[in-house]
Amino acid sequence: MKAMILAAGRGSRMRPLTDTLPKPLVPVCGKPLIEYHIEKLAKAGVTEIVINHAWLGEQLERALGDGQRWGVTIHYSAEPEGGLETAGGIIQALPLLGDQAFLVINGDVYSDMPFAPLIERARELSQIEAKQAHLVLVESPAHNAKGDFGLEAQGAVSETGKFTFSGVSILSPSLFKGMEVGFIKLAPSLRKAMQSGKVTGELYQGYWSDVGTFERLQATEQDVCAHSIS
Repeated sequence: MKAMILAAGRGSRMRPLTDTLPKPLVPVCGKPLIEYHIEKLAKAGVTEIVINHAWLGEQLERALGDGQRWGVTIHYSAEPEGGLETAGGIIQALPLLGDQAFLVINGDVYSDMPFAPLIERARELSQIEAKQAHLVLVESPAHNAKGDFGLEAQGAVSETGKFTFSGVSILSPSLFKGMEVGFIKLAPSLRKAMQSGKVTGELYQGYWSDVGTFERLQATEQDVCAHSIS
């Protein structure tokens, strides 16, 4: 089973810290944020992880190496300066991800979400041609109060609703069929697939944080360090 961690963002909202440190290496309770993801993926049975990067990517590669210390193989997908946006980065990495559905995790979120059930869901998605994506949604935080998507009967995801996309998803390579590498956002492809009923979802109600600003980083650290959230 394969997974991709999205790590190509510039982290502008966390400058000046991210002027010299890629955002996924920002520590949470003394450990780089991205390492929490790698540890959980390895525990869930993922054997290969693709990490894209565009800003200070050489630091990521030096810090994480080949993944041997976690019992996984890490592949890197280097993007041009400025990155390729989410879909563009995934399309470039498809040769490394193979032809089966894979797990995708935003490198700047933190959660106690277990990944093992999602691995099973990915295996199921690989066998269902009519489905192209499965999104994990969460209750909308104050900074995204309007939400991103809705969750309908039988787990269908709708284009508008009160829930926020967690940054954790399962995607089928078929979602990107016919698309070439470029600066491409993910949302339009997801919304098109939703219109055809090809996107399912679930609501996660455990701990989740978008570690995108200094304030949210501090709040996350307080939660994780004080309450041993993992």
